[in-house]
Amino acid sequence: MDVAMTSTTQTVCPSCGGQVSEADRFCEACGAELNPTAAPASPALDTDTEPTIEISTAPAAEPVGPCRSCGGAIGAEGYCETCGTKASKPRDHFDEHPAPWVAGVCDRGIRHSRNEDALAIAADAEPGSRALLVVCDGVSSSLDSDVASLAAARAAREVLVAGHAQGIGTESSHSNAIVARLKAAADAANDAVLDNTSPDSPNPASCTFVAAALEDGLLVAGTVGDSRAYWFPDEDEAVPLTVDDSWAAELIATGIPRAEAESGPHAHAITRWLGKDAPDHTPRTTTIRPAGPGWILVCSDGLWNYCSEAAPLADLVRQTAAAHGGEPLATASALVDWANAQGGQDNITVALARI
Repeated sequence: MDVAMTSTTQTVCPSCGGQVSEADRFCEACGAELNPTAAPASPALDTDTEPTIEISTAPAAEPVGPCRSCGGAIGAEGYCETCGTKASKPRDHFDEHPAPWVAGVCDRGIRHSRNEDALAIAADAEPGSRALLVVCDGVSSSLDSDVASLAAARAAREVLVAGHAQGIGTESSHSNAIVARLKAAADAANDAVLDNTSPDSPNPASCTFVAAALEDGLLVAGTVGDSRAYWFPDEDEAVPLTVDDSWAAELIATGIPRAEAESGPHAHAITRWLGKDAPDHTPRTTTIRPAGPGWILVCSDGLWNYCSEAAPLADLVRQTAAAHGGEPLATASALVDWANAQGGQDNITVALARI
């Protein structure tokens, strides 16, 4: 997330002159640390410490090679032995690939100094059967949002994985059961954020939440904040499954053109989120039954910032998938690369499932 949810005093970054607030720890424009010599206002959590839920795709605790700049080997001191670039932390870029038809990539981007996005996904082996995709985007002005967002995404996934309710045999009851589980997942995610927030923090950790659950032909998506979910059928119009909780979305609802609303000074100010000071964290949900082949996309604003309209974003996904043989992991990675090529001004997360 690029903009704080609450009003704070504005100032400028000493490195690039970009606008920042007194609550910010890092400049959103250039990634420079603000007031690096100042003591933290509250006990900080170790941002390299992983949450208690462990999965095989979790980022490791130490930098690993190869070098992301040149492909060279990383030395014991954490620098590339070929080009000298400091190795990125595994939290800066990681992927999950639970089944051949489902994958996701989470990346720090170019301008940020840490990755506050998070990803947690699960899937059954059979293509088109069951997929669970969760993305959380930490709010930059809050403390320890990188730790909290990852804990939230994993906690939500665990709730979604644990249940597979069928309702009472009707489609509406089945849909209601999935919706109830999505809401329980959001509750667990919110609890995880609280667990990773210092009780006396002046800027408690907070993040967005979006999840998509595909089960038995039903696709249910729920969101809090401005991370998004889409259904992109191969032969039909793109379907946005979520509506942002943001000032921009409220302006769009009043008739302001999307391009104008999403380029204004408060374009990314969100109106709902997960965390200690959240007004309401119950996700708004949408249920559809996909009628044919296509792509489920769940992403943070680091991707859709550069392609907000559903139709051109669907075209981008389809074209990227076609260029990478329809392979979800390669497609997700290429979409992250594309967003970085557009400027990479935010963290980027892309999760895909191919039906």
